[in-house]
This record gives sequence, C-alpha cells and structure tokens, in this order.
Amino acid sequence: MISAAATGYGTSLALILAIGAQNAFVLRQGLMRSHVLAVVLVCAISDALLIAAGVAGFAAVTAAWPALPRIMALGGAAFLLVYGFLRLRAAWRGGEALVAGGERQSLRSAVLTCLAFTWANPHVYLDTLGLIGAVSTAFGGPAKLAFGIGAVAASFSFFFALGYGARLLAPLMRRPGAWRVLDTAIGLTMWAIAASLVF
Repeated sequence: MISAAATGYGTSLALILAIGAQNAFVLRQGLMRSHVLAVVLVCAISDALLIAAGVAGFAAVTAAWPALPRIMALGGAAFLLVYGFLRLRAAWRGGEALVAGGERQSLRSAVLTCLAFTWANPHVYLDTLGLIGAVSTAFGGPAKLAFGIGAVAASFSFFFALGYGARLLAPLMRRPGAWRVLDTAIGLTMWAIAASLVF
C-alpha cells in the first residue's frame, strides 16, 4: 500500500512539475499574493477529478483495447520529447524573467482564467487520464486506491507549495538566469520520463 501510494505520488509529481501555462499562472498569482487559495484549490480539485477518472476507468478501457496503454505511452513520450526540447531551447536562448507587477485580477476573473488553463489544456488529459491511468493498471484493489490517493496528494501539495511558496522565490525568479536553470532541469526531466515510457 505504501509503495503504491509513493508510486502514485511520484508519478503525479513528476508530471506536474513542468512549468506550463497553468503553473506559471499559479506562480504569478502567488507572487502577487492575489486569490491564491481559490486558484490552488481550482487546480488541485480539477486534477483530483481527472486523476480519479483515469485510475477508475482506465482499466475498463484497456480491457477492451489492450494496445491502448502502449500507444498512449508512446504518444506521451513523443509529447514529452517535444516539450523537453522546447524547454531546453528556451534555456539556450534565455531572456525570460517573471514579472510580478501589474494590475490584479478580480476573484471571478482569476478563477475563470485558472479553469481555462486547466480544462482547456489537452496535455492535462494525457497526463491524468492517460499516463497516470496507465501506470495505475499495475495495481489492483486497495493498492490501486492507494496509488490514486498518492497521485491526488501530490497535486494538492504541489499547487499549495507553488502558490504559497512563490513569494519566497520572487527575488530569484525575476532573474533570467534562474529561468535558464529551471528550463534546463525541466527539459532534461521530460526527456528522462520519455525514455522511461519507451523502454
């Protein structure tokens, strides 16, 4: 049970660590200290719903189509290779920096923007329904539930840490050099995950 939960936590955290539009939005809201609780709850609860759907329903789908996990793994690997390349290219070019200034959004606007970043992102479905769902098929019964709980816990802990920890990163993340290091780490991590999916 503990091993299954740890696998769920690690899998979910590895997938969610990539700085995409959603995470950058949460980071900015945290830096501005604007509607942080609402934003992190929208992200974490949305992830929890998608993870639960992936863990609960993926086995039924794969029973009908046994080749699906391999196809999704290869598709996921292709996406991760491209995403990793884009992050490494961004690190090579440099010039990115986080600007925490600007006018604050209303609560309604912040929540709607966050929902759009979450539910309109096709990659969230690949991560939660596809990749996490596929990994969950290695477990059965209570261990599968533990895997799902671990995956959801990773989402909650990540978004709360990102939203409320952002203020600690404000001085650092205003420097373009910090983004180069972060993008390099993300790119190499994405390539490592892609390799593990293929092999």
